[in-house]
Amino acid sequence: MVVSSVFQLQCSCNNYPWGKKGKESLAARLCAKTPNTGFEIDESKEYAEMWMGDYPVLPAKGLKSGEELHQIVDDNKEKLLGKACIDKFGGVIPFLPKILSISKALPLQIHPNKELSAKLHEKDPEKFTDPNHKPEIAIALGPFEVFAGFKDNNDIQALFSALPPLERFLPRKDVNFDNEVLKQICYKILTTSDEEIRTTQVELEKIPKDKYGKQAYILDLLPRLQEQYSKEDPGNLVALLTMNFLSLSAGDAIYVPADAPHAYLSGDIVECMARSNNVLNTGFCPRADADSFELFTTALTFSPHNAEEVKLGTSKTEKSINGKTSEYAPPMSEFNMLQTSLQGGEKETIKAIDGPSVLFATSGSGKLLADGETFDIKEGYIFFVGQGIEVSYEASNGLEVYQAYAE
Repeated sequence: MVVSSVFQLQCSCNNYPWGKKGKESLAARLCAKTPNTGFEIDESKEYAEMWMGDYPVLPAKGLKSGEELHQIVDDNKEKLLGKACIDKFGGVIPFLPKILSISKALPLQIHPNKELSAKLHEKDPEKFTDPNHKPEIAIALGPFEVFAGFKDNNDIQALFSALPPLERFLPRKDVNFDNEVLKQICYKILTTSDEEIRTTQVELEKIPKDKYGKQAYILDLLPRLQEQYSKEDPGNLVALLTMNFLSLSAGDAIYVPADAPHAYLSGDIVECMARSNNVLNTGFCPRADADSFELFTTALTFSPHNAEEVKLGTSKTEKSINGKTSEYAPPMSEFNMLQTSLQGGEKETIKAIDGPSVLFATSGSGKLLADGETFDIKEGYIFFVGQGIEVSYEASNGLEVYQAYAE
């Protein structure tokens, strides 16, 4: 079958319990905007993620054909991906974009590196469904709270020195905090009994705020996490005591490398990652659902190691003709993300890219011109764009578009 290089996609949402309910979920509202899909929002259900890639777990489909995107790509690799992308990444779209709507903390997790992912996939392919790594970015579409990466060791040591209930987690007294000690502390917290985890949190709540110094926010967040999960959840302590807590605004972004601990707490975001679905969960989940604590702590990476290192900035992009587009460029090869913001009547053109793209509008409306065709584009519309295709936007009443691409 002859396939166009540009075509509209239909996507679907999953229903994890941390998602926002009904129409409160931006992921669900955007998913419902695509016409003729039959997707209707159920106000009794949580909607967590809308996936917009070719990964077979929750694949996008061609809107007209109904065919799954990975099958369309597989049948038309040279045309849609291009030789350079195929040689570099194989015959798949090497990235997976999503919209997430978060009402409470996701599990405290890492995404294993390539070497570990390959071993896990070989051992348990049903749970670890591919051999790839999964570094990722998250871009805030509004207020966004997240735990990501480790704090500076000096900040962690300040807490453990000032708060007596934490002494039970130290490997020895008068310890000099380095990354190996931090790894031991995380393992000790994760493997401590429910009763002792609860006792520690009760004791911490009784300590005056001034003893926490610049980290007094811990006392504000602790009851919130306890309500979402429980006072026995070790993730409460690992996240609050050792990890950076960031409160971000629309347009702010973070980069999470493979093996870096993170847990999104609240907000609506654009997320994009290398094409993988592998994860190791240890906190903010029932004990029975947690993965191996030993495996988790052994795999941990210590970069980023402060809040500033977590953040991912933007820059002007050479892909833009009219200067209305910025670029998020994480330190990984699988993708970059373009973000175009137009007022009513404004136009932008994105130069042809030597690889595939997935673009999606998060607000506004207008026209998309590509490959000799003109398409309506509005909030929630999603398009696949094959390699070598220039795209132009003409905004009607404001238009915001994100475009993940590889080359």
